[in-house]
Amino acid sequence: METIQNIAIWAVPVLAAIVFHEVAHGWVANWFGDTTAARMGRLTLNPIAHIDLFGTIILPALLIVSHAPFVFGYAKPVPVKFNNLRRPKRDMVLVALAGPVTNILLVVLSAYVLKFIGLAGGSSSQFLAVAIVPLALMAQRSVEVNIMLAAFNLVPIPPLDGGRVLVGLLPEPYSAAVARVERYGFLIIIVLLMTHLLDTLIEPIVSVVVAIVRALLLE
Repeated sequence: METIQNIAIWAVPVLAAIVFHEVAHGWVANWFGDTTAARMGRLTLNPIAHIDLFGTIILPALLIVSHAPFVFGYAKPVPVKFNNLRRPKRDMVLVALAGPVTNILLVVLSAYVLKFIGLAGGSSSQFLAVAIVPLALMAQRSVEVNIMLAAFNLVPIPPLDGGRVLVGLLPEPYSAAVARVERYGFLIIIVLLMTHLLDTLIEPIVSVVVAIVRALLLE
């Protein structure tokens, strides 16, 4: 029963984080001239259009059930044809950053929801205070999953967003050399994950993301 409740509390934040991340990529690509995602019906918040069986459902569920220290997932990547962008090298960076930036904004929004719930819970009836507990838990999980998703995607290894940003920022021939890593990208990530070296890469990025979120919340 506890496991089912835990999955239910995680489900909405994980799904929202993944869907908004992918739609942000497609929306920015569309803005800069590539209409591929729009033509394929991927600029929608309907999760059915984005669900990847393993990345969106199985992987997060396994992490929750195994009480992993973090939970994240992924959706079907939104198709982007970088050659269709008006300024491919520059716009590729902006398209790649759109996903993690969206996750950071979701962290800020979730933090404000938590703050509002805290004020409402302290000044309302006992019934209302109990009723909003699930919402508070989902907002808390949203903070956690969006920080992790933003940080993970900013790791500078193609095809992660951080790798795409690196390709866009580096001059030739270094840009092309990093781009060639993409075919081995997920294998590299799996090796880093199994050897716990990925934790070492993600920790400083998490710190930067948290610092950005705190700065936005203080504005």
